[in-house]
Amino acid sequence: MGKVIDKPIDSAIIKENYGVSGMTCAACAVSLASYLKHRKGIEEVSVNYPNQSVTLHFDPVVISLDEVKQAAREIGYEIITGRSEEKQKEMEAAADRRLQTLKLKVIFSAVFALPVFLMAMFFMGLIPYENWIMLVLTTPVIFWSGSGFFVNAWKKALHFSTNMDTLVALSTGMAYLFSVFNTIYPAFLMNHGIPPHVYYESAVIIITLILLGRYLEEKAKSKTSSAIKKLMGLQPREVTALRNGAEEVILQEEVIKGDILIVKPGERIPVDGVVKRGESYIDESMITGEAIPVIKTKGDKVFTGTINQKGSLRVLAKKVGQDTLLSQIIGLVQQAQASKPPIQKLVDKIAGIFVPIVMLVALVAFAVWYFTGPEPTFTYAFLVLITVLIIACPCALGLATPTALMVGIGKGAEKGILIKDARTLEVACKTDAVVLDKTGTITEGRPEVTDMVWFDGGELYGSILMAIESQSEHPIAEAIVRKLKANGTKPAPVDMFESITGHGAQSKYQDQWFYAGNEKLMTDNGIHPDSDIIVKADAMRREAKTVVFFADEKEIKALVAVADRVKASSVRAIESLKDLGIAVHMLTGDNHETAEAIAKQVHIDHFRAHVLPADKGNFVKELQSLGQVVAMVGDGINDSHALAQADVGIAMGSGTDIAMESAGITLMHSDLPQIARAIQLSRATVVTIRQNLFWAFIYNVIAIPIAAGVLYPAFGFLLNPMIAGAAMAVSSVSVVTNSLILKRKRLD
Repeated sequence: MGKVIDKPIDSAIIKENYGVSGMTCAACAVSLASYLKHRKGIEEVSVNYPNQSVTLHFDPVVISLDEVKQAAREIGYEIITGRSEEKQKEMEAAADRRLQTLKLKVIFSAVFALPVFLMAMFFMGLIPYENWIMLVLTTPVIFWSGSGFFVNAWKKALHFSTNMDTLVALSTGMAYLFSVFNTIYPAFLMNHGIPPHVYYESAVIIITLILLGRYLEEKAKSKTSSAIKKLMGLQPREVTALRNGAEEVILQEEVIKGDILIVKPGERIPVDGVVKRGESYIDESMITGEAIPVIKTKGDKVFTGTINQKGSLRVLAKKVGQDTLLSQIIGLVQQAQASKPPIQKLVDKIAGIFVPIVMLVALVAFAVWYFTGPEPTFTYAFLVLITVLIIACPCALGLATPTALMVGIGKGAEKGILIKDARTLEVACKTDAVVLDKTGTITEGRPEVTDMVWFDGGELYGSILMAIESQSEHPIAEAIVRKLKANGTKPAPVDMFESITGHGAQSKYQDQWFYAGNEKLMTDNGIHPDSDIIVKADAMRREAKTVVFFADEKEIKALVAVADRVKASSVRAIESLKDLGIAVHMLTGDNHETAEAIAKQVHIDHFRAHVLPADKGNFVKELQSLGQVVAMVGDGINDSHALAQADVGIAMGSGTDIAMESAGITLMHSDLPQIARAIQLSRATVVTIRQNLFWAFIYNVIAIPIAAGVLYPAFGFLLNPMIAGAAMAVSSVSVVTNSLILKRKRLD
């Protein structure tokens, strides 16, 4: 059974989530949902195409799970049950098999299609038994490579629905059958003065191109669940627990509330808990997004997946399993992904209307020619039927979107903008609000010394300051050491170093104490900064800087300001977004004063401070509830929920793998102006797709009536099927050419 998410006490209706294999497009999700929804006992169905999953509300008394699975199997899909780990492995295996099969079919059909195409286009009439050779080469492509189109079209037909597979199956099937007839019995048309043309090349080329598009889409889609897998991977598999007075290594899932766990330097915290003994700096960037590790001592809270840097800790387990903050983040990411509407390809929408119309036109044209046309009526009627179906072949429609996407995505890659899927490009062009994480996105993501102010020859004591800070584990101390080392300073031989938790450090040099830390460390040791120094320190704090005081036993020798610097490109990037008519918001886990200072620096009007991971996702929801299309930009695990919740997630390439997997766009250069370029690229690509679809559709609107013979009564003109095939090829070339124009689009 799948994992039971909810089971009301007073109702037999249960809600369960399962994997689904066999979905190849967004239309599949719609088909599966609509087919299952009408089954007695199923109250509600939600199919998630990106996650390859289905959530069912059903009454097991009325309809069993096996019956649900059988119903899905009837229209070509397999519902995967079992434990979550087994289900995940089975889904991955099925996706891998599907991808490999598609790859094999593409290669196979391309190998057989190439000689058929060359013979038909360049050597027609020059090779003995050429029609029979093309028949032999085309048949395996139709019956193996293209079998999926015919099977899916048949299943759709059984339930009175159509899609692109229907048109592919009809056009290639009719072209193949007509060609086989003319190969076996060419005299039939020749006796009526009509050349017995064959259209094997149309059938094999169409199948090869459509399969190639499916393969590329499937390959891109194969990584959609890796963000969740990587989040789960942050939980250590084994932990050290203190049980019965002895250390015992147990599995993470065996930890129970109340256990005392030993967390050694470099290990991840396995649960949400409270420090019972020890002190250490904890890297909580995955939770808060802030680059500076936090000191944790007895009584402080720690969270699953955060990293213990150097000290050893004993942690009391307070929350385990699904109750931890990391598990909640995982759940929020899954919920955000599931809440997105199914991706509706514009081509599928057009095909949903277009296919039945083409079929109707072809049948009507056949009937009109059969009952009112010149002799031989059946021959003319059959030729018109074939011509309509060939000229209405979805080649141009099928190429309209993928060619534009290939060019657009390729151009983005050249500029360092990696785009995960078509949905991202389609939605990004509509963006009217961008939400930026502060740390690592607007700022560099690590502390650096911005100011070092010496008083009364204090720079002579720089070697002592370096000696003190070089013995500290604090990242601010490391920033100061980097700055002094860059200035060529060498550490002095100090002794009696002492770290004072939460305040700084002190050390002795030539029988005199020196102090480096916050203002409280100074006053605790009887050192009172004068008003000028306080004014300077306050000015630094207002600029979102952390101030370190350095003093001897009598007076302040220096002020050192450390900050996470704003990236040089941030102001320009934000102005570019505003020029595109996009509102910019900044979110940070930092305090209000720091957030306000950074916002002023980069000209952001809207910001929020003290924001937790769940708050970021909720803020995105708030903007979406106002009807805005939201792009979220972040670089950390703490941003993953908001990235998944947003209409468009944009991850910085310097950030975590999980942020990049949760996002639809990754900026490899971590350069904020790339955001505006990505949106410009999206707008240009979508315009190209719409142009392609317009021309492909207009081609059919004009060509289909001509193929049906509307010009014959007035001009005696009846379109030859060979010309129809050539016209189809021209329409495809025009679509590809228009897509290539996108390469020359300039991104400011």
